[in-house]
Amino acid sequence: MSITLPELFFRVKENGALVFRVTTETRQNRLDMTPIASLNLRNGDIKPQGQREITEAEHAAIEDWIAARRETLEARHLDDVHRTVDFLNLTAQWVQSKATPEQLEEVTDTLLLTMHDLRSILVRKKADRVMDAARAEKDPS
Repeated sequence: MSITLPELFFRVKENGALVFRVTTETRQNRLDMTPIASLNLRNGDIKPQGQREITEAEHAAIEDWIAARRETLEARHLDDVHRTVDFLNLTAQWVQSKATPEQLEEVTDTLLLTMHDLRSILVRKKADRVMDAARAEKDPS
């Protein structure tokens, strides 16, 4: 059975990744992972590790990984928001049908403040989008 391994491995960390060069051609035919770079997703910095040189092909692969990772994180974030809507609906059902007065006392103020904050931001952002659309309609240039 032959397994084809990638040339690079990305160990995801909080705001980026460590990049390793994967080598299987060692004296003992062991897998070797040499750290070659550290990358920051927020600003796109790619910093070589130690005295390692990153080839153009590796640099291109790292850039491709960064783009794909950003897409993945964006999709996950949007999915989290959709799940939040589901949780809010489930919470409303729980409040209406199952919550005890003690449980409601514990969560009501926090939920009300959180929902007020979210509502304020959503209303402001919606108003901004409506105003931008109205301006674009008046001045299509």
